[in-house]
Amino acid sequence: MRTNTGLWWLLAAFFLLMAVIYTTWNILAHPDLPVINAIEWVGSVALLFTAFMGALIAFYIGRVHKAQGGELPEDVLTSDIDDGDPELGEFSPWSWWPIVLAFSAALAMIGLAVGAWMVPIGFAVFVVAIVGWVYEYYRGYFAR
Repeated sequence: MRTNTGLWWLLAAFFLLMAVIYTTWNILAHPDLPVINAIEWVGSVALLFTAFMGALIAFYIGRVHKAQGGELPEDVLTSDIDDGDPELGEFSPWSWWPIVLAFSAALAMIGLAVGAWMVPIGFAVFVVAIVGWVYEYYRGYFAR
């Protein structure tokens, strides 16, 4: 991750340099116009904001690297699978409820776009899906 931070800072510096060169070039290309009218604002501002966005990403990656306390096993090319934390959480095997939940969200969004009468149907399917997902370990094949 440290390498990515350096690359993003380099990219931000490149776009900042290009913004300065682009703006200066426009001023020199139109000596008969006042400076404020000679600048092509869309390109200059776009290059400047691209530099700011690159710097923002570099800053964020640097802060995350510092907060996590160094390199993670996922970032080291020579690490094995066992070097990371094997416990990632409990996942429901063969559960269909997340698919039903996604269908309910899609149905509600389509209802917003097509007809408002579909939104309550999507909400009803959502309630059934969330109850089914929460209580799937209390009945059926995976009951405890």
